[in-house]
Amino acid sequence: MTDARLVQRAKGLLAVFNEAGVLEAADVHVAARLQKLSGENSENVLLAAAFAVRAVRMGSVCVEIERLREVSVDAAETDLDALPWPQAAELSAELRRSPLVLGRADSPLRPLRLVDTDDGELLYLDRYFRQEQTIRQVLDERSQRIPAFDDVALEAGLREFFVDAEDATRPSVAPDRQRIAAALAVAQWTTVIAGGPGTGKTHAVARILALLFAQHGPGLRVGLAAPTGKAAAQLEESVNAQAEVLGLPPGLTAMTLHRLLGWKPGSASRFRHGATNKLPYDVIVVDETSMVSLTMMCRLLEAVRPDARLLLVGDPDQLTSVDAGAVLADLVARPVAAVANPVFDQLVGADLAAADDPLEAALSPAERHRLAGGVVRLSRGRRFGGAIAELAVAIRQGREDAVLELLHSGVPEISFAAPDELDGLRTDLVDAAAAVTTAALDGDAIGALEAIKAHRLLCAHHDGPYGVTHWARQALDWVGAANGRPIDPTRWHAGQPLLVTANDHEARIYNGDTGVIVADGPDNLMAAFQRGQDAILLHPTRLPAFQTVYAMTIHKSQGSQYDTVSVLLPAEASALLTRELLYTAVTRARSHVRVIGTEESVLAGVRRQVLRASGLRRVFTN
Repeated sequence: MTDARLVQRAKGLLAVFNEAGVLEAADVHVAARLQKLSGENSENVLLAAAFAVRAVRMGSVCVEIERLREVSVDAAETDLDALPWPQAAELSAELRRSPLVLGRADSPLRPLRLVDTDDGELLYLDRYFRQEQTIRQVLDERSQRIPAFDDVALEAGLREFFVDAEDATRPSVAPDRQRIAAALAVAQWTTVIAGGPGTGKTHAVARILALLFAQHGPGLRVGLAAPTGKAAAQLEESVNAQAEVLGLPPGLTAMTLHRLLGWKPGSASRFRHGATNKLPYDVIVVDETSMVSLTMMCRLLEAVRPDARLLLVGDPDQLTSVDAGAVLADLVARPVAAVANPVFDQLVGADLAAADDPLEAALSPAERHRLAGGVVRLSRGRRFGGAIAELAVAIRQGREDAVLELLHSGVPEISFAAPDELDGLRTDLVDAAAAVTTAALDGDAIGALEAIKAHRLLCAHHDGPYGVTHWARQALDWVGAANGRPIDPTRWHAGQPLLVTANDHEARIYNGDTGVIVADGPDNLMAAFQRGQDAILLHPTRLPAFQTVYAMTIHKSQGSQYDTVSVLLPAEASALLTRELLYTAVTRARSHVRVIGTEESVLAGVRRQVLRASGLRRVFTN
């Protein structure tokens, strides 16, 4: 049987790198097509073109010429050093002469862009170069202007909405990064609020909206959005849960970014809103921005009015978009070229000047510098703390010795089990299933929905011995054995946990939502999903695509929290095992995290970072 990954007619370097498993068929086909269209015959240039395609497929926006050979492949037997890699200087010189980069007088085709930066040369596919340039230009233009605002009203609002957790009668102790973020969002057109789980990002967003309504009155038009339906629903619930106490108008709604921009399937423009038809909002909030791709961020920024405030909220250390780009992390780290606002410094001067506080770290000089660019990072964990927070920080910072020390520390919040030590996992999984089933049989939808948050098994892979499919079957066997009867996965049953895998906006059910089957009378079963403090019930036949969820991928778990999380690590050779994956998994736990794997797997995860090449963090020099 012919291997579909190999291109039978590939020649030269393209064939060599295709056969080695570095290039896929799609990469080679695009390079071969560009050769026909341009007449380019340099094997080095065509190889670079194929790598530019590969880069986007792997999540990067461009190729770093000096790091071309720093790739990974699934085939462990491939000797990358033995491949005929071109020399960086020679490749650069050939690219600078190539019609693929320079264009031709008789053709508008210019598919590649070679750019000099302060940290080396970057090679782009033209489409992604233009998208990145649009993002850069829009953000730079917005950063050079300062919105008008009532500083007296803002100062009063900051005193009202940010109070000490120990004594609500006085302003909160400095430094208060949420207060800084709120002042920044009123004083700037664009604000990036970064922070890990439980640092109060949506808490701050609700107060920012209250401050802006106080500034502009009830006619303020607010657009709330997120990359997924699940994340949008959570943002909407969080903001509206605080609406009454903050004086926000009731019923603020959130939607996916696609719906916000007016997705038009089959249309050449793809979206109703864009550069020539701006979004009709005065304030736009985007939550879970880490999951936003370069292309979607470009489309959003094109559509935002210059006089609309934009809040980008998320955790830059989590898993990134499945498409090209790591935009949130890039925006947090990009060079600052903005106009400083002296009024902002006066409003939060006490916070900026404060030393470390037991509840909140003081801002470093680098963080203070980044405030001028509208970037603030929340750091005080309010959802979990102690050892789990320490473990998350150690993973994020790549401190492998500290990670292993915490895993072996014996503290009650953390446990570390070998791959064959499954008693703790089995006990937690069976106990949680029993609690869910008891509530579901009683018709207690909220009780059952709360019970499914007691434990979740997270896997890096979907298939294989470390994958969700295998461990979901194992969980069914364990739960069935505990009940004294096998569970038929093809039949509905009370206590069955659900994971929705498609959106149904009419039913208010979204991809990534978790629910449970509950009894609704003696002979009826309904699917229950939590919305705030309430549950919505649907007949199971009305559900969009779904699966029974005793285990789920770490990617699917983003935005969710569980009391106990068991993380099943794959073998250390797995390309999916990265620092971002491990950090995301650990930060899903509120009170206890169990890591199942070997020390080698843990170290591989901490060491292997998702390095997505991009030019947003760099200064272009040509």
